[in-house]
Amino acid sequence: MIKKIFSVILIILLIIVPINASAYEVTGFDITANAGMLVSMDTGEVLYAKNENKKVYPASITKIMTVILYLEDEQYEAEGKITMTEEVLKMIMGTGSVVSNLKAGETFRQIDLAYMTLMSSFGDCAYLGAIFYEGSVEAFVDKMNAKAKELGLNGTHYANPIGLHDEQNYTTVEDVKKLTLYALKNPTFKKICETSRYVMPATNMSGKRRLSTTNFLQDNTTNYYYTYAKGVKTGFTDEAGRCLVSTASYNGYNYLCILMGCPYNLGVRREFIESRDLYKWAFNNFEFKEVADSENPVCEIKVNLSMERDFVALYIEKGFVSVLPNEADASTIVIEPHLIGESVDAPIKKGQKLGTADIIYAEKVLGSVDLVAGEDINPNIVLQTARLLKDFFTSSYMKIVYIILAAAIIIFIIMVIKLNSGRTKKRKVKYIPMEDEKPKRRR
Repeated sequence: MIKKIFSVILIILLIIVPINASAYEVTGFDITANAGMLVSMDTGEVLYAKNENKKVYPASITKIMTVILYLEDEQYEAEGKITMTEEVLKMIMGTGSVVSNLKAGETFRQIDLAYMTLMSSFGDCAYLGAIFYEGSVEAFVDKMNAKAKELGLNGTHYANPIGLHDEQNYTTVEDVKKLTLYALKNPTFKKICETSRYVMPATNMSGKRRLSTTNFLQDNTTNYYYTYAKGVKTGFTDEAGRCLVSTASYNGYNYLCILMGCPYNLGVRREFIESRDLYKWAFNNFEFKEVADSENPVCEIKVNLSMERDFVALYIEKGFVSVLPNEADASTIVIEPHLIGESVDAPIKKGQKLGTADIIYAEKVLGSVDLVAGEDINPNIVLQTARLLKDFFTSSYMKIVYIILAAAIIIFIIMVIKLNSGRTKKRKVKYIPMEDEKPKRRR
């Protein structure tokens, strides 16, 4: 019960605290996949990553997008009917895709279409759903690409709803992670991909069908069975190699594993072996750790305009929990603050965000948290008034006023000089002759 409560708390923390990817070196086994990832579904921590942003071919991993679009379509009704067509049977012929053996004119429920497409990976069902929900395969593929853009799958492009090899049908491990985590939020999608056996009701042309998952980690009749594993999807083409997206849960820990491009000519199914090895590695070597709490101050920032405090202490807003190696402890964690500036002006409210901090382990950033003030700090009215006056007289507005005044003074001085100069030129001088120059009077 305590672990369940802890898991709920972790999920809440995941929503509050953004997590950046990091990864650790696996030990004791090899990963032959061309690209892959193991990520904690509780905290978002990436424990293992290989070529996660490299272009890869998804094969039938494509059907994750196909089925989530079925389930989100406004026409979708679990008990609603859908009928296989001759058109679809002709389209799938010769593609090499696994098919359902449904007959033209055979009618069944829409929920069964989702099971056959996702759980059993039938290509004819993928085509049928595309045409049924969107009118044509081309229109459905456009919708797939629009949804990829909406979800931020920047390294993904779809060319068909099945996963048949096409140079324009590609993705990345990072994008598969985003898509899968999104799809698993849909309860129907989650239920389908976690089902290992499904009995499909009789149709108008056939009796009951027993469907089996293509994920051998879920199939207890195979040597690859792993009791803690669930869906999500398998995929294979010569160009894509063996691909597997799966999840596993044990003791309150939940992981998503993605392996793309595993070799297929070794006589064993490496995608199942390596996924199982990664899960065991994670369950045995990692645990939840609160690497930063909200009780102790991280740093402080200088305070202006207050006589109460010169500095205010900053705390982590929410405790930070991560999945870390068992041997990790507080001494191996580094908290690197990034403040909003060298100082901050009062008033300051307790809980006010004044910066962020990176949580670092083994030189990898685990995530970022907000730093907030630990107390209220009031301003001093004298200091505040002095600051306001200073800001006013040094403001851009006043600088403009100063410039205008200076210009006016200069213009005034120039005008005065010119005016005085004009008066000097116009002034008349009366001539008074000297005494010896005066005309003599006649006698």
